[in-house]
Amino acid sequence: MEYISTRGNVEARGFIDTVLMGLADDGGLMVPFKTPVISPETLEEWRSLSFQELFLEIFSYYTNDEIPYEDLKEMVYTSYGNFRAPEVTPLRKINDSLHVLELFHGPTFAFKDVALQFMGELYSYISKVRGEIIHILGATSGDTGAAAIQGVRGKEGIKICILHPHGKVSKVQELQMTTVDDSNVLNLSVEGNFDDCQKVIKELFADLDFKGRYHLRAINSINFVRILAQTVYYFYAYLQIEGSDEKKINISVPSGNFGNIFSGYLAKKMGLPINKLIIATNENNILERFVLTGEYKPGSFTGTYSPSMDIQVASNFERYLYYLLDEDTVKLSAYMSQLQTDGKITVDGELFNQVQADFAALGVKNQQCLDTIGKYEQEYGYLLDPHTACGIAAYEAFSGSGETAITFATAHPAKFDEAIALTGIKQDFPAQISALFEKPQHMTVVEHDKAEIVRQLQAFYG
Repeated sequence: MEYISTRGNVEARGFIDTVLMGLADDGGLMVPFKTPVISPETLEEWRSLSFQELFLEIFSYYTNDEIPYEDLKEMVYTSYGNFRAPEVTPLRKINDSLHVLELFHGPTFAFKDVALQFMGELYSYISKVRGEIIHILGATSGDTGAAAIQGVRGKEGIKICILHPHGKVSKVQELQMTTVDDSNVLNLSVEGNFDDCQKVIKELFADLDFKGRYHLRAINSINFVRILAQTVYYFYAYLQIEGSDEKKINISVPSGNFGNIFSGYLAKKMGLPINKLIIATNENNILERFVLTGEYKPGSFTGTYSPSMDIQVASNFERYLYYLLDEDTVKLSAYMSQLQTDGKITVDGELFNQVQADFAALGVKNQQCLDTIGKYEQEYGYLLDPHTACGIAAYEAFSGSGETAITFATAHPAKFDEAIALTGIKQDFPAQISALFEKPQHMTVVEHDKAEIVRQLQAFYG
């Protein structure tokens, strides 16, 4: 398996070099040269596998034997050894047509742990076997930062800097990042929104001299390993439903940066027979507008009760566009240039028909989000976080008669008590989260100024 850039101007790379590159050197995103297809017979054989066993099976198609099996196995079992559920991502049946896949049983109570616990182990492994200096740089709308920091804190040979939008993440999200005092961690709280943070990150990775001099590595979902690790729980959830091969299975996914839903798209390309992929977002509904109209146009930023999806520029959209354009790197590059010059992309005709065949999408309003939280707590005794509530609302909008739905629970509700409290529901915090409020914080507040951020990075990375 080799990996290429969506924009076609990077020499093909192996698995580990793709991990280290993160954002492609031509500004594109790395994708496999050819997507492996899993046969129905193999899928049936996988039905009895544990999450860890399934992870190893799927990754075996992508790692090119660059990592010895026993080394990969040790990383996988170490990564998921600290999850609170033995299944790693347990599937809960809510009613006859709805299951919830709980992705929040990792150390930071969010779905990002599933990929980032593994990535932390992988980066540590690469640092040791290659003698590589690993300086991780990322931006977060809340959950990525905490999960990434947790994955690499205290690890030798690795430093990590995370940018987050000041005052625009939940208090628990902020505390999970900023109460970490390991010397290899730097938190920059940026006066701006997530898109401002992400823009700086992309510009720094596009500066190849700066990227090389400071050994920058990506932890955001621009790194293909994040995407691949997330495909595992799509397969795992589907295979947990009895008789799923004879049912129409829809999957509803809270998604702001297009990474989680793109992992589902990749799983479907690999042969997982998902019926509908449903994008659930909030009032920052660029993805809904694209699916409904064919126009991808970043709009004005809106703060919502589901802040991890308060995003207008979806980083992984380029990967989907690449496949939509039949893997034509020239056309893809032209579209991305148009986005830079015109501020929007429009697809029509057969391309637009394909978009609507690939996805359904719903932008959930704030009040609908809260109403959904209240409804499911009252009717089923099941408390949703606001992002998961958006996924449930989208499931209700698009699942038809005779269809079975899986909605991803992307975070524990305790991470977003500000929203939960508005419904009148009082929740008990897990002990690990309650303890955060007693710890001192360690972060540097900076202006949305690239030069100042660069100065902070230079001092930190050395």
